[in-house]
Amino acid sequence: MAMELDVFVGNTTIMDEEVLSRCMCPSPPVTDAVSMRVRSGILEQWGACQAVLESDTTDHYRTFQMAERLLHCPSKLANQLLFQIPPQRQAMLIERYYAFDPAFVRELLGKKLSKGTKKDLDDVSTKTGVTLKSCRRQFDNFKRVFKVVEEMKGPLVENIKQHFLLSDRLARDYGAIVFFANIRFETGKKKLQYLNFEDFAFCAGQLIQNWTVDSMVEDMDVDLDKEFLQDLKELKILITDKDMLDQHKSLVCTALRGKIQVFAEMEANFKNLSRALVNIAAKLMHTKDVRDFFIDLVEKFIEPCRSDRWVLCDVKAFLTQYMNSARALDAFK
Repeated sequence: MAMELDVFVGNTTIMDEEVLSRCMCPSPPVTDAVSMRVRSGILEQWGACQAVLESDTTDHYRTFQMAERLLHCPSKLANQLLFQIPPQRQAMLIERYYAFDPAFVRELLGKKLSKGTKKDLDDVSTKTGVTLKSCRRQFDNFKRVFKVVEEMKGPLVENIKQHFLLSDRLARDYGAIVFFANIRFETGKKKLQYLNFEDFAFCAGQLIQNWTVDSMVEDMDVDLDKEFLQDLKELKILITDKDMLDQHKSLVCTALRGKIQVFAEMEANFKNLSRALVNIAAKLMHTKDVRDFFIDLVEKFIEPCRSDRWVLCDVKAFLTQYMNSARALDAFK
């Protein structure tokens, strides 16, 4: 019985970036990838026929399927002998494999990376328009990174970067995902839907840098510093002591007079804004209040500012002077 075989012989493993992107998409992937390459004009460029292109594309898929297990621990990719992939191509392959859809991760942000969450990926896929296969790959990547770094000592983002060989930007993004999954911040409420993943990733970076424990002594820096949170309770004096409240308000108003557009609104509403900020801070010793941190900020501080038409530069100026003026008070020297 006659049989036709397509044989590819080579030394360096060649991987087309666009074809690799299709490898991570659902069926029917090969035909889609071939059509995409035909439209790019590759047949005319190389003088090849359709059959050769189909065989080459199929070989790409076969190579990816064999190499995928190595991507679960990217350091193995550099030390194996089966695939001779140039370093820059290895970096590209790793980066593509661990890339994620912002709309997808936004739906998972703050949720436990458990089997129960994975069972809901069908609904997430429908809502975000991200294919179910891609959702599962991304979820497995998130969980894999979390499991590997959760017991490591040292800076979270650096651990991710070193172990998974990710770029600085992607390692920071995964750091945010791991941080939110560990603390379980509430991000799904309707009032928080205007915030995208990049917004929360920025917040995660600030919280990791300023509010977490010493990661060289404890485990990775994903746990909030309990001593710091306990110290925040001392801020209550800013709203419980009338003289202190009036003095604080006077310092802030003196510094901001003529410098913000909403000075009159800020002066009239200072006590309410200060009370909101201090109460949020003072309750962070409790797990539920930590999880509700963002929704509390939106409801109790951001929405009142928005209703008075504060602009971003006014909010920044107010918060900066609010902090600096508090430090100038005798109680905090």
